[in-house]
Amino acid sequence: MTIASILGAIVIGAVVGALGRLLLPGRQAIGWILTVVVGIVAALIGTAIAQVLGVATTNGIDWIELVMQVALAVVGVGLVAGIKRSSRV
Repeated sequence: MTIASILGAIVIGAVVGALGRLLLPGRQAIGWILTVVVGIVAALIGTAIAQVLGVATTNGIDWIELVMQVALAVVGVGLVAGIKRSSRV
């Protein structure tokens, strides 16, 4: 991995995580670093799923892949927020 690909993953993860957090209703008591980590993981898993389905080989912006990534980020943010909330009780 190059520095550029690592920085790209962080930027994409931040965007995907932020979109996932915005689309999840309610307040999530997780920080921005955890949001970026969830976004990076969601982006990687979403890309892998898109490649298996043959979606990631399109020209231009891969909208279907992006939707998969954001949907996974919504699930991930919800899970992390729920785990964090249940650990405080």
